[in-house]
Amino acid sequence: MGEATERYAVVTGANKGIGLEIVRQLASAGIKVVLTARNEERGLQALQTLQASGLSHLVLFHQLDVADATSAASLAHFIKSKFGKLDILAISEDDGRKGITQTYELAKECLQINYYGAKITIESLMPLLQLSDSPRIVNVSSFMGQLESFTKGSWARGVFSDVDNLSEEKVDEILKEFLRDFQEGSFESKGWPRYPSAYIVSKAAMNAYTRILAKKYPSFCINSVCPGYVKTQLTANTGFLTAEEGAASPVRLALLPNGSPSGLFYSQSDVASF
Repeated sequence: MGEATERYAVVTGANKGIGLEIVRQLASAGIKVVLTARNEERGLQALQTLQASGLSHLVLFHQLDVADATSAASLAHFIKSKFGKLDILAISEDDGRKGITQTYELAKECLQINYYGAKITIESLMPLLQLSDSPRIVNVSSFMGQLESFTKGSWARGVFSDVDNLSEEKVDEILKEFLRDFQEGSFESKGWPRYPSAYIVSKAAMNAYTRILAKKYPSFCINSVCPGYVKTQLTANTGFLTAEEGAASPVRLALLPNGSPSGLFYSQSDVASF
């Protein structure tokens, strides 16, 4: 592949599970991939595993804490100096387990990683994606983030459903209200999802952000996807799909041709309702 046609990708939360498999599949398709992980030691171990499988020329590692703007800026500088542009950004889960345990501090951290961390990373890398002739953003989400998880008639469901007026400010308002109600112990009575509430709200926010971004950047292809119930550490290996099978749908979206639909939520390979 000539230098002019070389494509570059970043995958977050990629030291294990679906994220690691997304890296493997993108690299196997000939794309140069930067594997990122919050824990440098685990990230380097994942890199060594991929290098041992014959992908050493296509995979690099860079540490990334998605919730840290300085860390995201460091990654952006690395990509700019190394490649000059970015074609694909896949936001995989970093540690969704923090949203499973129902405490206020872990709920707050879950939103910080799954939603705000994704935003920080996307915003830091957006200038490099704008230099691509085929920019792709794939947000790994969950069927739990669909609006049917919220009580019918609830305020948050109404705001999320109002697509024409959806904005980042309104999503921020929803998350602040959720944390306030969570802390006060009134989140169930106000129509918020029950269990795992923070995880569900974070994924609903990610789906909403996907729509907002797609509208803001019409030349991009930006979608979110539920990879299915995958056997990973997050599911305590109780899923039905392998990590390889789970990664197939995010990778397919990352490789869509120009002119493909944007701003959608997929359940594996099928378009689903938000």
